Amino acid sequence: MKQSFTAGLLACFVAVVLWGAQLPIAKDTFSLLDPFTTTVIRYAVATLLLVPVLVVREGWAALRYDNRLVLVSALGIFGMSASPLLVFVGMSWSRAEHAVVIVALQPSLTALLQWLLYGTKPARFTLGCIGLALLGVVLVVTKGQLTFGKGDAELAGSALVLLGGLCWVVYTLGTPRLEGWSAWRITVLTMIPGGLTSLLITALLMGNGLLSLPDPHAIWSVRWQLSYLSIAGVLVGMLAWNFGTRRVGPLNATLFINFMPIMTFAFRGLQGYRFAPIELLGAGLVVTALVANNFFLRAQYLRRLAVPIA
Repeated sequence: MKQSFTAGLLACFVAVVLWGAQLPIAKDTFSLLDPFTTTVIRYAVATLLLVPVLVVREGWAALRYDNRLVLVSALGIFGMSASPLLVFVGMSWSRAEHAVVIVALQPSLTALLQWLLYGTKPARFTLGCIGLALLGVVLVVTKGQLTFGKGDAELAGSALVLLGGLCWVVYTLGTPRLEGWSAWRITVLTMIPGGLTSLLITALLMGNGLLSLPDPHAIWSVRWQLSYLSIAGVLVGMLAWNFGTRRVGPLNATLFINFMPIMTFAFRGLQGYRFAPIELLGAGLVVTALVANNFFLRAQYLRRLAVPIA
């Protein structure tokens, strides 16, 4: 049992390391390949690789949508098309280290959206952590200077990343409605309509002259980055994450995902980027707030388990 738990922790760590490097690597491709084409290629490769995995695990019947085509397609459009497109397009105007701290806000955004839609008000401690995390994001994105002008493009890009994060929250809140489906089936069957939507949007932009046809040489020159985004970022990352979550539980797994900004900042540091102290402070506030809230929720969960049933 202890070995299984340790293996789960290691798997979660591997997934977070892979995902932490994903945004800087994607950002590097945008100098040669636009974010729309990058997204289409990434999800096309990932889908082709994941479909056989699903069939081996659950059989050909797992590829059927049954009577859930509309719901699954809507979730796929939000989670597997709008979210990655908005994050990648926004990051092309901004920076990877800005994008990752905004993406890390997704648990906070989920809590706020549940409050708005279902009236489930978060605890005061959670609201305080959300406020602290938002302050950290503002410090990272603005570097402590709340002025407009030359940085408008970066601010607009950060806003798109935030919108992409909200789309992923919608996807996350909607997938529990797919009761009886495994995580693998949900992933693959939402990825297919999402990928097709991204392909359609990219084709329309190209057809109207708003986007250039990708240069085959450009695609070949970033083949290793695209391979990482598709195989390491989606296939291996998801395999490791699902493996780890089953063995350590969602609360422990969430604690790991909160450290993704640290991984991205470390990767950017290895690339030679030098962070301003205010950026490090902001990222530290985000991570501290998210980890503190994770421990708070863990304590609440354990207290509920300890209450005897009358």
